Amino acid sequence: MSYLLQGVLSFTAATAFGIVFNAPKNSLFYCGLVGMTGWLIYSFVDQLTNDPVKSSFAGAFTIAFVAHLMAKRIKMPMIIFSVAGIIPLVPGGVAYTAMRHIVEEDYGLAIEFASRALMISGAIAIGLVFAEIITKLLLRTIKKPKLKP
Repeated sequence: MSYLLQGVLSFTAATAFGIVFNAPKNSLFYCGLVGMTGWLIYSFVDQLTNDPVKSSFAGAFTIAFVAHLMAKRIKMPMIIFSVAGIIPLVPGGVAYTAMRHIVEEDYGLAIEFASRALMISGAIAIGLVFAEIITKLLLRTIKKPKLKP
């Protein structure tokens, strides 16, 4: 699928999740932008590495970083942008497949899919946390007053 189509669809999905989560109307465009940016980074890294864990980390990191930028620019809480943007990265299909294999009593495959969903979810959480820490450090460094000699 082309990056243009992925960008349009991910923008639409993130905006729709913003609507579902009752984000303010003037923030919906920016919610879509955050989600689109994160998804395109996810897709690009996935094409390079073919590893959904690394891709999810990169996408989540990007989403949190861009959400911080949007929060500062629009003067709204960062959570508005990050929640709407992060939802498309959640490994719902993998978790569903794990549960389906549990119901079918194929526990070997169920554990494989469940561990994959857990690793992807962990990578998303770590990406969000790392972006938060790095953004705080950058802002603290930028705002540090210069000492007079």
